[in-house]
Amino acid sequence: MALDTQDRIYIEQRVTNDAPSPLVAYLLWFFLGIISAHRFYLGKWGTALLQIASYFLLIGFVWWLLDAFLISLIIKQRQDRIREHVAEGLAV
Repeated sequence: MALDTQDRIYIEQRVTNDAPSPLVAYLLWFFLGIISAHRFYLGKWGTALLQIASYFLLIGFVWWLLDAFLISLIIKQRQDRIREHVAEGLAV
């Protein structure tokens, strides 16, 4: 499916409006990471609960540090899903 320029602009505007903010995600990670607030914000409820539970085993702190690198990947994946969803809506 070939999209014209106006459709591409619309898709990117929706991605900008609907995707989570990297700044907010990193602030939540830094200040409220112990309760996995950044993962809840990014829509990762299951891993957020698992991360909270893993803090009792001290694995959660390593996971918390790794999340500093994973946040941008999670946001990119979410942006890609938004793009696909909006493009499918335009194709109908």
